Amino acid sequence: MRVIPFITSAVITTGLVWALNKPWGKTVPMPMGKFLSPQHGFWQNAEASGYDYNADLKFPDLKGNASVYLDERLVPHIFAENDEDLYFLQGYIHAKFRLFQMDLQTKAAEGRASEIAGPVAVNFDKEQRRLGMRYAAENAVKETEKDPVSLAMFTAYTKGVNAYIHSLKESEIPVEYKLLNSKPEEWSNIRTALLLKMMAKMLSSGTENDLSYTNAKSIFGYDAFKKIYPQVPDSLVPIVPKGTIFDTAGIVPVKPATADSLYFGKKDTMMVAEISKPDKNNGSNNWVVAGSKTLDGAPILCNDPHLELSLPSIWFELQLSTPTSNVYGVSLPGSPFVIIGFNDSIAWGVTNAQRDVKDYFEIKFKDASRKEYWFNGKWEPATIRHEEIKVKGGETVYDTVAYTAFGPVLFDESFSNPLSNKRSLAIRWTAHEGSNEGFTFYKLNRAKNYADYADAIKTFQCPGQNFVFASKTGDIAIWQQGKFPARWEGQGIYVMPGEDDSYNWQGFIPQAENPHAKNPVRGFLESANQRPVDSTYPYFIPGSYITPRGVSIEHFLSGMNGITVTDMMKLQGNYFNSLADDAVPILLKYVNESELNTEARKYIDIVKAWNLEADPASKGQTIYQCWWDSLESAIWRDDISKTDPMSPWPEEQTTMELLARDSSSLKYIDNVNTPEVETLSGVVTSALNKVAADLVIKEAEGKLEWGKFKNPSIYHLIKDGLPAFARKGLNVGGNGNIINAVTHSHGPSWRMIVHLVSETEAYGVYPAGQSGNPGSKYYDNFVDTWVKGEYYKLWVMKASEAADKKVKWVMKFGKG
Repeated sequence: MRVIPFITSAVITTGLVWALNKPWGKTVPMPMGKFLSPQHGFWQNAEASGYDYNADLKFPDLKGNASVYLDERLVPHIFAENDEDLYFLQGYIHAKFRLFQMDLQTKAAEGRASEIAGPVAVNFDKEQRRLGMRYAAENAVKETEKDPVSLAMFTAYTKGVNAYIHSLKESEIPVEYKLLNSKPEEWSNIRTALLLKMMAKMLSSGTENDLSYTNAKSIFGYDAFKKIYPQVPDSLVPIVPKGTIFDTAGIVPVKPATADSLYFGKKDTMMVAEISKPDKNNGSNNWVVAGSKTLDGAPILCNDPHLELSLPSIWFELQLSTPTSNVYGVSLPGSPFVIIGFNDSIAWGVTNAQRDVKDYFEIKFKDASRKEYWFNGKWEPATIRHEEIKVKGGETVYDTVAYTAFGPVLFDESFSNPLSNKRSLAIRWTAHEGSNEGFTFYKLNRAKNYADYADAIKTFQCPGQNFVFASKTGDIAIWQQGKFPARWEGQGIYVMPGEDDSYNWQGFIPQAENPHAKNPVRGFLESANQRPVDSTYPYFIPGSYITPRGVSIEHFLSGMNGITVTDMMKLQGNYFNSLADDAVPILLKYVNESELNTEARKYIDIVKAWNLEADPASKGQTIYQCWWDSLESAIWRDDISKTDPMSPWPEEQTTMELLARDSSSLKYIDNVNTPEVETLSGVVTSALNKVAADLVIKEAEGKLEWGKFKNPSIYHLIKDGLPAFARKGLNVGGNGNIINAVTHSHGPSWRMIVHLVSETEAYGVYPAGQSGNPGSKYYDNFVDTWVKGEYYKLWVMKASEAADKKVKWVMKFGKG
């Protein structure tokens, strides 16, 4: 029973919020009498084990009868007579179990976090508005509403959400609203668009490094920069198999005549950084094996998207069924459709493309009013957008955002701008373009074959994604899909001049030329956020790619035959550190053991005996990672710290490759801040000696084992604001560059395996629970299963199985 733990947690949390008033501002957020009221307060959110979800409900917006069957894991199986009722019910169920999450995430997306968190969130809200999040959502709604089917589906979903909100009694309001003395807000189609744009930011805004790369170029120069931040790593195993013949580029962009002097040769620094830049490790794994490699001849598709782990989860599991469609998988609370899943004919999954689709342009304004800017030889009028930021416990904040031919001006004299000479930076981002990403999933939910899949994804624009596919007919495929600028070599890596159109995007890569593969002879396809193609691809495609996981997946799948679902489960949970497989020999080659201190000698022996597995009990993984981090700091910090903010660290893979080639090729080993000339042997030895003292402390604390060292945790959405609603100290290994990519609070947010036999066999799990209510036993009941690397068999219910014992509650809906 979760009632007593919930009450205890709520009382503790209330005390913390009261005592610390952080991050909620200077005033107590809730009237305590109301919060503690037995009739309406938090007590009402503690669900007893016998909670009854059965219901018989009537709504005027429904067209027919429908039923929602909730199984023993609180997974809803929604059966409706038509699509509009289906998505009405999806909206209703999302709101019933995840309302606060939906409300919080879309307010944050729009730049309204200050209404909840107070003054501490004002700069975050300014950045969201200056990034053009609402502007992007408005453009998406315009595009969506051009299509009558899209309009009908999104509108039905919105009506379902609002039907639940309007039915809420005060006692039923989620506990977070009671803690924050807040109320739910009406849903709208633009709020769904905002949610999808927040996903676009999470998955595409973190994959460009224009500002920090501009700083790095000023330190290293363009030629050295290309080696330290390479576009094509030595060890790349691309998504599209090597040897694939690509067509000649359909668009050939022209480099400006001034590029060498004003762009590549310019030594400039950008003393500014985004406040809320997404985690570059927001990635994923997916792969598919053809029947030629499986034991029974049926394809198997696997997917595990890597995102920030949270309670409640970003995902919500469900089944959506009508007489013409039947789909199962995970959805995004706040949006209709299944995002990752399978139907009776196909399965699909996604990983992040890591492609750069956002560029910065330097703008010259006429004066401080920012009403006019210099463009193509004359002063052009800027479009001015006035922003009003309401602040809980504080005064309303006003901001003015100028929109240019490129897009909104994110940084200028009035916002977060230590830039010299009152400079201003505008952004162009494909998420601003009118698009209808949601409808891709409407079509995928109904796809029957490869042609349907290819048609469904071709209009998906931002964020770029790797859509993996398998069908019961035996086809397997992968497409990297998005709206990608066609760039000249080097375009968009650094901040570009914006006084004319010569540095602007000249077009987009034709959709048919996006990297893709179908039915390869080798019998499998995979993506793990690596660069999609080798150097023979005819377009320049910068991004923040991650190499090691792809290397590992490729290695294991290449050697496997007679593959089963169990094999795929083991592979998703694999802890092998392929980067360490290359890096440890380098460390051992150059370390001078005679100069190691006593503690360091003990730790190097552990590394020598290490099996390269990053399991939670591994001490070798902890020592190796600390040693490698210490070495990277010794090599790079003296150089990259020359700018503030610092330039980005080169990828671990890049540092390893530079050292593996020839130590003499890495001139940055020498610390420019010391009179000595450092050698690689000296730096490697010193790195272990330095970190040994910290490792002694960790060992004394009982934290030398990898799982205890990194302390895997899943936090409530408000993190520090609601610490009692978190799960900490999970016994999980892995790391961001390992197949099982668990870091401190980031990792596989949904694991799915689909075996496309005649009656689909599927398994899945995510680290949370279906309910967003911390007082429910369904709040975090999947976590322990996920930690153990186990799965639930996914039950695709038939309408005839309404009396099955797995059904625990039935919600009946009708028109009325």
